[in-house]
Amino acid sequence: MSFLPIGKDTDGLMRELLAMSADVSHVLNDIEAVNVPQVEIGATPKELVLTLDQVTLNHYASQNETTQKARPILITYALVNRPYMLDLQADRSLINHLTRLGYDVYLIDWGYPTRNDRWTTFDDYLMMYVDVCVDTICERHAVDKIDLIGICQGGVMSLCYTATHGDKIANLITSVTPVDFHADDSTLSAWLRDDLAHTEAINPQAMVESIGNIPGDFINLGFLMLKPFELGLQKYLNLLGVHVEADTLANFLRLEKWIFDNPDQAGAAWREYVEDFYMHNKLIKGEIDVYGEMVDLANITLPVLNIVAEHDHLVPPASSLALRDYVGTSDYTEATFPVGHVGIYVSSRVQAKLPKLIDEWLARH
Repeated sequence: MSFLPIGKDTDGLMRELLAMSADVSHVLNDIEAVNVPQVEIGATPKELVLTLDQVTLNHYASQNETTQKARPILITYALVNRPYMLDLQADRSLINHLTRLGYDVYLIDWGYPTRNDRWTTFDDYLMMYVDVCVDTICERHAVDKIDLIGICQGGVMSLCYTATHGDKIANLITSVTPVDFHADDSTLSAWLRDDLAHTEAINPQAMVESIGNIPGDFINLGFLMLKPFELGLQKYLNLLGVHVEADTLANFLRLEKWIFDNPDQAGAAWREYVEDFYMHNKLIKGEIDVYGEMVDLANITLPVLNIVAEHDHLVPPASSLALRDYVGTSDYTEATFPVGHVGIYVSSRVQAKLPKLIDEWLARH
């Protein structure tokens, strides 16, 4: 028994399938024609300056001697993704643009946690790694303070660190950073929240007790399921029927490499992050404990630049913009871009404006 329609509909379906097969063949040929060097990651020269367990600190030296900046920048990225997103390719690299503007840029690479890291806590990341990196940079450049850029989950870490160690930070820049984790009923928030209006979807404590570190593939699957058609199928269908230029295809493959390069998450830190931030929204309540010191965002009295992606499905703008209501500084600036969470890093339009915006803002401070 045939389950396909008969007659002309069947003929039309077969023609569409044959056409799609030809399109797939063309795309595969395009992919095969792309040289391996074209899809390598990392465009800016760097040097390794510090190794702590799985964590490394990399230095990207200023490429502009005429506009050399006196104060270095440290970037803290999210634990759940690899930080090379910030240096994916030369023309869309925040790091490359900043070094060409005269900045010495440092980037923390969290590495790939092993089974021995399952007991590493969120405040361990702050005090065992971020704080040591800050001190190392200050010593290398003979300065008392640095400028700090925190991105996504790394922005949350930068807020917690600055609130408790503000004497080491001159200026703080947060980018696509969640602040009020209950500010918007996004899908991710709904999955993870635990209050009267939401049913707990997962049990972080039980998961960590059962498996230790949380697999990176599990985290990535959750992100992909937020937009299953767009992120799981549509982007591939968009390649069909179009001859893809080598550079465009190489860009696509670089991004694909990053999307599916997900480190496992240290069990204790992941549990704390889900429970304290997503479930109980402790950041804005002043209830985050860092080695016995409570994080109060009102203690952040230094200049703050908050960068927001208007179409962010992972960190809703309302969550990021809530920062203005909790920091203690009167020198607070917001900048929004009409892109999504990933677009803030790789959009050519954003990269044409964002580094200059950061440079001009820092120059005023």
